[in-house]
Amino acid sequence: MMKYLQKLGKSLMLPVACLPVASILMGVGYWIDPTGWGANNVIAAFLLKAGGALIDNMAILFAIGVGVGMADDNDGTSGLAGLVSWLTITTLLAPGAVSFFKGIPVEEVAPAFSKIQTQFIGIVAGLIGSYCYNRFKGTKLPDALAFFSGKRSVAIVTAAASIVASVVLFFVWPVVYGALVAFGTGVSATGAVGTGIYTFLNRLLIPFGLHHAVNSVFWFDAVGINDLGNFWSGKGEYGVVGQYMTGFFPVMMFGLPAAALAMYHTAKDNKKKIAAGLLLAGALSSFFTGVTEPLEFSFMFLAPALYLVYAVLAGIVAMVTVMLPVRAGFNFSGGFVDWILCWKTPMAQNVWMIIPIGIVTAIIFYLVFRFAITKFDLKTPGREDDIDDSAVSLANNNYTEVAALILEGLGGKGNVTSVDNCITRLRLEVKDYTAVDEKKIKSAGVAGVVRPSKTSVQVVVGVQVQHVADEFKKLL
Repeated sequence: MMKYLQKLGKSLMLPVACLPVASILMGVGYWIDPTGWGANNVIAAFLLKAGGALIDNMAILFAIGVGVGMADDNDGTSGLAGLVSWLTITTLLAPGAVSFFKGIPVEEVAPAFSKIQTQFIGIVAGLIGSYCYNRFKGTKLPDALAFFSGKRSVAIVTAAASIVASVVLFFVWPVVYGALVAFGTGVSATGAVGTGIYTFLNRLLIPFGLHHAVNSVFWFDAVGINDLGNFWSGKGEYGVVGQYMTGFFPVMMFGLPAAALAMYHTAKDNKKKIAAGLLLAGALSSFFTGVTEPLEFSFMFLAPALYLVYAVLAGIVAMVTVMLPVRAGFNFSGGFVDWILCWKTPMAQNVWMIIPIGIVTAIIFYLVFRFAITKFDLKTPGREDDIDDSAVSLANNNYTEVAALILEGLGGKGNVTSVDNCITRLRLEVKDYTAVDEKKIKSAGVAGVVRPSKTSVQVVVGVQVQHVADEFKKLL
């Protein structure tokens, strides 16, 4: 289950990766016409409309992106299936359709159905599409129906599955929507405290890939809050809109880079150079783009207690930032680029204060991280006791040959159920652990083999792991 949720989290990065384009287009548009929001300049209007084309259709991007990302082989057919599911569900559960099915005036239809075209439903559609693809992509039909065999059958099966899902959602969606509204309303009613609670949950749920579920409530239009969309479109109440994004800027631009510095200073002397490469890259990524996963994943599993402290600190920073008040927003994440682009947006307020707040945040993060790491001997990057993967250099640079030998040592492609990789390791799942030949795998020139469980195998390749993983997937 955990692996499934983590895969879903990675899949959501595909549609989210479209947001920086929208951010740049809309940010430049607001810079050109900060008072008219496109009404006074045709170029500004063109850029704002172009960016809005993505922002306004994020739910569809989620359906396609999750469909592709959750497919076994990331095939585009699965993305098409996700779109088929989205169109089927949103058409059958549109207010007009529900009104007809129930035989009541459209005004009496439950409010939940007016919010059926949300990112949440987009994710559901993507999951339905990817499941149908994974299950039926190899379907073989009689000769008379052979044209619809294999991948061509996926869209048909997806449509049928989506009809069933629509029947279920017809009864379930109003309940789910009501729960989401109650949660969002309850948190937002507490003002800045609610912002802190949301930010804490957002950071805390990242390891499970569930933070996007919380984001759909506050950032997007799942229950009417739509903080991200309202910030960039200039809708909503000034001084309120942006509160669920603002607090990320001090954390991502200053707090996490300071935490990386603390981890570097507390790394073992013989591992400082190696830790520096990882931490510096992560710090720059966090500061400039707001992409925090490289840093967060570098310590969340090595020192989970420290990650909990990090989530608490992020919540406190967000709460204080919103109270001051400051309002800033992003189309991708809380990094330097989005901070610059949001300066002249209609809902921006005291954006300059991110700098002094960030400096204080950096000092607090550095001191807390350094104290916790040294006091409790936490195994952050550069303090590990196990093999130093990042220092590993693959002995054989023929990646195709390396991949073939590893596959042979794993018992052949029939024994491999999944393949992924981190920075230095090939991470695999196998059916029969007794078929794994570690000597054969090591003959490929890899540094080592780690077996965390009966079905898991990790091959320590080194920094060239991506090349090996690509060749490995081709062989499968």
